[in-house]
Amino acid sequence: MTKYTGFIGTYTKGDSKGIYSFTLDTALEKITDVRLAAELENPTYLTVSNDNQYVYSVVKDGAAGGVAAFSLEQHTGDLTHLNRVLADGAPPCHVSVGKKNKNIFSANYHKGTIDSYLVNDDGTILPASSIVKHHGSGPDPRQEKPHTHYSAFTPDEKYVIAVELGSDKIYTYEVSNGVLQEKNQLSVKAGSGPRHIVFHPNQKYAYVMTEFSSEVICLSYNEKDGSFTEVQYISTLPENFSDNNQGSAIHISSDGQFVYAGNRGHNSIAIFKVDETKNTLTFVEHIATEGNWPRDFAIDPSEKFIVASNQESSNLVLFTRNPNTGKLTLLQSDIKVPHPVCVKFLHV
Repeated sequence: MTKYTGFIGTYTKGDSKGIYSFTLDTALEKITDVRLAAELENPTYLTVSNDNQYVYSVVKDGAAGGVAAFSLEQHTGDLTHLNRVLADGAPPCHVSVGKKNKNIFSANYHKGTIDSYLVNDDGTILPASSIVKHHGSGPDPRQEKPHTHYSAFTPDEKYVIAVELGSDKIYTYEVSNGVLQEKNQLSVKAGSGPRHIVFHPNQKYAYVMTEFSSEVICLSYNEKDGSFTEVQYISTLPENFSDNNQGSAIHISSDGQFVYAGNRGHNSIAIFKVDETKNTLTFVEHIATEGNWPRDFAIDPSEKFIVASNQESSNLVLFTRNPNTGKLTLLQSDIKVPHPVCVKFLHV
């Protein structure tokens, strides 16, 4: 296969109208066919079901917010709205789906909650079966209350992990019939603002991107009880950079050799090599994202490319990726998408 379909979640301000799709042509090394796939308000984060039949999105609907379900026509990339589950107040900032398409989890930055939903056989979402509200705060002025930024299954789907930016915590939950129950929690460095987490393929380590301290935290993971232990903190910024920066996305190659972390402000992706024995990180290099405020990026299914989204300059950027060195080389930076946030590819 030389062509892969991707989707972009956006902030619907300016020219943006919803979820956009695009095609990555790996033979031509080019992104083409950017178009509107579904019209809705602020679908800032998306996820694709493992069988590529459904796309789930966060959504704003008037004074309410929640999650929306779409059926996906794989050959055309067209999305058809199935249903949405809403609650009063701000919409969530993150949504994830289990491998069997039976569970959906959303994280709400403004409410400090993780919401759990069960999914019908037709892909539609049932009303929330469990809502857990976090508590606490942190030393940074933006940590005046809980701000949950991520919630998803562990790779073995034994637990659900929530990353709490507002109180510098990583929560582990058990889930049964959609109901969440806390199993463990870890407090990380005060004021760091943990945002997103990725697991190493060996499932014994995980890496957390912090928004405020612009660091990657290497954690060891105990799959028996879902607990984490801090191993390493490493900066995503050059030593001499003192301007405003907010850490954004974090992703790992499927061979577990390289971790990539986004910097909004420095406007770069930091590349790290994973130690084969210790699983700690060594800095490789930064590469500019050729735009302003890189909110997210994605490694394509072939893992030979990375697509980054610059929210404030409204452009996607395409890089080639060297699987041996982890380094990125710029290919294309003039791909216009209004206020892009999240990048997702269909599974292969």
